[in-house]
Amino acid sequence: LQPGRKYFTFAFQHTGGQKVGGHAVRILGWGVDNKTPYWLVANSWNTDWGENGYFRIVRGLNECGIEHAIVAGLPK
Repeated sequence: LQPGRKYFTFAFQHTGGQKVGGHAVRILGWGVDNKTPYWLVANSWNTDWGENGYFRIVRGLNECGIEHAIVAGLPK
């Protein structure tokens, strides 16, 4: 761990208030931490944010619409 960095040891879950805005991210994988299933997601901001530019969001509950609005490309 590096001083001054923000580290998260949980998966994000929206708990209240209105959901606003939108943001494009890349889902890179999945896992389970403390019995909580999560998606491993790459943010587009920079490595100073979250877990070196990545974050975990709860999987299976469509948190923030992440499982509803998936777009993927097919390579040729």
